[in-house]
Amino acid sequence: MKFDDTDRKILNELQENGRITTKELAQKLHLTNTPVYERVKKLEKSGIISQYSAVLDPDKIERGMVIFLMVSLKNHSKVVVEKFQKTVLSMPEVMEFYYISGNYDSLLKVMVKDMNEFKIFLEDKLAGVEHIGQFQSIFVISGDKKTSFDIK
Repeated sequence: MKFDDTDRKILNELQENGRITTKELAQKLHLTNTPVYERVKKLEKSGIISQYSAVLDPDKIERGMVIFLMVSLKNHSKVVVEKFQKTVLSMPEVMEFYYISGNYDSLLKVMVKDMNEFKIFLEDKLAGVEHIGQFQSIFVISGDKKTSFDIK
């Protein structure tokens, strides 16, 4: 789907505030409600807007410790990779999964309360997953999360 500058502005505004009303969005874009509503629906129907979500404060939900785990697998067949992905994504501690190139096969973003909870995650969950060759943990000391990007 092709989109124009107005669509880009709509997308940028919705990334900043997914709960903005059509009326508020129309006012910001200096348009009337109906065309803005129709454009948002078109962007949703086309799949450009795939979902709306809330961004939570990790510290307030006891998930303030962020670890990136780089994992290599012993077997790289499509079935093994897909099973591994499905298994780790079913774990509530795993927030994101990326299949990557390089020395490791996947990158997991893990969020837990503290080091003890991470230890339990490693021993009771990750250790039981088949075909893991090795992994490396990278602990986040601080971060500035950006959950949106400018549509240009």
